[in-house]
Amino acid sequence: MNNIDKKLLSEIADLHTIPEGSYNIRKDGEVVQRNTTAEIDIVPKKNKPGIDIIIAPNTKNKSCHIPVILTKAGLTDTTYNDFFVGDNAEVTIVAGCGIHCGGPQKSEHDGIHSFHLGKNCSVKYIEKHLGLGDENAEKIMNPTTKIVMDENSHFEMQTIQLGGVTYSNRKTTAKLKENATLSIVEKILTTENQIAKTTFKVELEGKKSSVHVVSRSVAKDNSFQEFTSNIIGNTECFGHVECDGIVVDNAKVISTPKIVANNANASLVHEAAIGKIAGEQLTKLMSLGLTKAQAEKEIIKGFLN
Repeated sequence: MNNIDKKLLSEIADLHTIPEGSYNIRKDGEVVQRNTTAEIDIVPKKNKPGIDIIIAPNTKNKSCHIPVILTKAGLTDTTYNDFFVGDNAEVTIVAGCGIHCGGPQKSEHDGIHSFHLGKNCSVKYIEKHLGLGDENAEKIMNPTTKIVMDENSHFEMQTIQLGGVTYSNRKTTAKLKENATLSIVEKILTTENQIAKTTFKVELEGKKSSVHVVSRSVAKDNSFQEFTSNIIGNTECFGHVECDGIVVDNAKVISTPKIVANNANASLVHEAAIGKIAGEQLTKLMSLGLTKAQAEKEIIKGFLN
């Protein structure tokens, strides 16, 4: 691992050394390091690029790291990863992709992740995206996440994109059975002419299933963001989507909510707020000695934390 590799892994997966437990580190379309354990097995797919991550039933307090880094300009990499989480398991999965372009050619990573959660299990999934290197190079990331949750399971997803990604189109779908709970927190920052699109579709099929989605975004310069959510309640269930955006300069943000209640006992709520940085916040920080640019930076940092 060179210094660029180490920086990318540190930023997207909080890895400063080789992690303990199960991991799969992919670089420039190839696996460079892998380790499995008795609780978490990682099996390469035979018919396409990617891996199967098999988490044994009753696994407790274990983690799995599967970061992807691209350092070759002009490379397009696609991976298909399937997670099979056994009944009663509790696990943290750290993914994410970092692209460092050494030249002006476009680089792209498309990660298709499918989660199959058993009964009574709990998964925390962290996915970070970052682009570095040549400012003229396109850095494209298109993550797709598919989630199927069995009874009484819990899935917590954190998806973060805080810089350098030219274009992203993230798609998340989920189907929840009885008493399953899904929590998603999304944080996105775009600058210059960057484009970020997000689509959530969640089907609440089981009685007393629930979903809570929070999207926080900041669009600066001439960037563009689009957020679309579709929550479908087919039984007694609860769904809540909260979308908050800050627009700076000439940026543009679109938020499109859709909630469908196919049952009288489906309780679905969508909240959206898009605006600019409040003037009184800037004034207060500038009165403490900060410049306007420094004050804006601190406000955005606090909003996205």
